[in-house]
Amino acid sequence: MKAFFSPTLLACILTSFSANAQGLLSAGPMNGRTEMREVAIWVQTIQSCEVGIEYWPIDQPSKVNQSSLVTTNPETAYTAILIAGEVSPGKEYAYKILLDSAPTGRIYHFKTQPNWLTAFERPTVKFATGSCTFINDSLYDYPGKSYGSNYQIFDNILSQKPDFMLWLGDNLYLRNADWTSKSGILKRYEHFRSTAELQNLWSGTHHYAIWDDHDYGPNDANGSFGLKHASLEAFKAFWANPYYGIQEGASGITSSFSYADLDFFLLDNRWYRTDPNLNATDEQVFGKEQIEWLIQNLKFSKAPFKFVATGGQILNDEKVYETYANYEEERAYLLSRIVEEGIKGVFFLTGDRHHTELSRFERNGIVLYDLTVSPLTSGAHANVKENNTLRVEGTLIETQNFAVVTVSGKAKERILEMAVLDSDGKLLWKREIAEGK
Repeated sequence: MKAFFSPTLLACILTSFSANAQGLLSAGPMNGRTEMREVAIWVQTIQSCEVGIEYWPIDQPSKVNQSSLVTTNPETAYTAILIAGEVSPGKEYAYKILLDSAPTGRIYHFKTQPNWLTAFERPTVKFATGSCTFINDSLYDYPGKSYGSNYQIFDNILSQKPDFMLWLGDNLYLRNADWTSKSGILKRYEHFRSTAELQNLWSGTHHYAIWDDHDYGPNDANGSFGLKHASLEAFKAFWANPYYGIQEGASGITSSFSYADLDFFLLDNRWYRTDPNLNATDEQVFGKEQIEWLIQNLKFSKAPFKFVATGGQILNDEKVYETYANYEEERAYLLSRIVEEGIKGVFFLTGDRHHTELSRFERNGIVLYDLTVSPLTSGAHANVKENNTLRVEGTLIETQNFAVVTVSGKAKERILEMAVLDSDGKLLWKREIAEGK
């Protein structure tokens, strides 16, 4: 007998398949790195299944491509990074998640980078940034008042329509029940990534990240942390940066990427760190190999602004908590190398401190900036009385906040604008820096 399905029944069947597929999705999707000819999409499923995406230019809906399929597994908490490799520069694409060959119902979007060298005008680039995200979890938190609050900040970040978000470490807080096992570390990442208030941000823009102590191990953890490799594997499983380590086979999260005419260098301030209280002469945060990698890349870069992201403050000259000033010799070496090489346009992006401030350093005509942005949802430190002699007056913020950095203008005349906003999206302060200044 020939089977017959009415249009209504067929629509119901397809809707049921789509709903079942959506039910296999645990978190995401998250738009990861974006290039001119490749985009990475991250997803997590609730069990092992085959995942992929089908995607198409929004102005050519019939031109559908499909990524390679990946089977999720428990070793990486059922996560997958899917590659859209049939894309063109400067275009917006729509996509659906495929779970065990069934498409989910919801349509998401990503954008590729513009091919700015083929244009007469330099593109305007806008990105959001911040650090210290505490998501409450009563079963594992200290008793008493919750440490995390004001999750509406994530939708307010998205409302600024950034091209991407750069997470500056302490993106989640490993608890004492987490950092003693690989399973615990993965569970904390899963709790963070599946937070309902973050879902719009994950799929609404692209994301890059570094880590600091709280998403690496215990508080103030250094290179001696025994489960550092488990933390690294978790970081790789849950973020979609371009690569990890200063060279093939190297460890740590060091990475770099470009967006239009801007260059970004993502430093690892935990993997190579030593304890500053040890009776040793080789105290370090980054290590010489990573610093030389950075200096060579900065020297090679032609970008008007060269952003260096790392978890802890670089320019604050007060020796408090984990500021780089506690590692006096290595800090002096890094800053002197930048000055000696005459590298202009270096702009540090840092977190960790639970307050926000802009620091400025100048020597022999070379000006360096350090924008510290903290916290996003963690507790803020009030009444900070540090004597940071390099702090730019009027930039200290002691409440939850995020920053939006916009670079615009003609070639050789680019302008960097910093805007710091509170959890509700209210402007707290704004500053501008001209290229070469």
